[in-house]
Amino acid sequence: MKEFKIAVIPGDGIGPDIIREAVKVMTKVGEKYDTKFNFVEVKAGGDAIDAYGNPLPQETIDECKSSEAVLLGAVGGPKWDNLEGSKRPERALLGLRGALGLYANLRPAKVYNVLKSASPLKDEIIDEGVDLLVVRELIGGIYFGDRGTEEVNGVETAYDTEKYNVDEVKRIAHSAFKSAMKRRKKVTSVDKANVLDASRLWRKTVNEVAKEYPEVELNHLYVDNTAMQLVRKPSQFDVILTNNIFGDILSDEASMITGSIGMLASSSIREDSFGMYEPIHGSAPDIAGMDIANPLAQILSAAMLLEYSLNMSEAARDIEAAVEKVLNAGYRTADIYVEGTEKVGTTEMGKLVLEQI
Repeated sequence: MKEFKIAVIPGDGIGPDIIREAVKVMTKVGEKYDTKFNFVEVKAGGDAIDAYGNPLPQETIDECKSSEAVLLGAVGGPKWDNLEGSKRPERALLGLRGALGLYANLRPAKVYNVLKSASPLKDEIIDEGVDLLVVRELIGGIYFGDRGTEEVNGVETAYDTEKYNVDEVKRIAHSAFKSAMKRRKKVTSVDKANVLDASRLWRKTVNEVAKEYPEVELNHLYVDNTAMQLVRKPSQFDVILTNNIFGDILSDEASMITGSIGMLASSSIREDSFGMYEPIHGSAPDIAGMDIANPLAQILSAAMLLEYSLNMSEAARDIEAAVEKVLNAGYRTADIYVEGTEKVGTTEMGKLVLEQI
């Protein structure tokens, strides 16, 4: 029997509600594949502030570092809005990414056929299929470059610097190509190489890395064209590789195409396959503990954990298939409910997924 230690951060709001269901699903799929998951629960975000006065205790960092992966619920809420920036729950996310060296953010966007009415795009566009993955560089670029505000010739002036080196581009490019090898073997690298020196280096380096993956088709698009193509023909994309700021924008655009934010998982990983996995939605404190939150994004985040950190692709496919079967059977939580389907709560939705594994 294989054993893996998984650090679990329930966090705030609906985090504990949805994490509970994801843990049940992982345990069930572990039994099927003769694998034991040793879940160690730790605190971060508002939960940690209430307990320790610190959004990210050192104990949490240490437990995460000694684990094979981290499963995260959600952090934040109005309860802690009056704290200064450095002590807010959201600082835990930035602290975890930095402390754990998580440089690649993976955001899948998939439209399930039975949920296509939720998408703002026309049926004829959605019917072509939407199943893509945005691979975003997470700890470099303009968000981390030199910046400042100063007076120039008597005028207040601010600047931010877009800066990457070859090694930073190589490692995120490898993440994208490796992901593509597990999907449809196509990478679209997004830049602004007609204007930016940083993008020209990006494109040159991506082309070099591509030589190591001859099975993967590579093409390049400017970011403005990519934004248009995402709404014109999203079916053309498999893996989108891009920098921090472009990825920030494009991944949000891709998520809105699906129309179902409660269905979207994400992961932040590093080169050794270690990663932190979380849904992209917030903590929704107004419905916490009411058994109405949608646990499917958290469950699909657990599937990503199996895929990318534990190399359990077959188990991940089982979870994804189970979710799709439950949706096809007409079950919905409140956020994706439409007339003619059956509304269920958080616990019941988790149970239905379990029954399909």
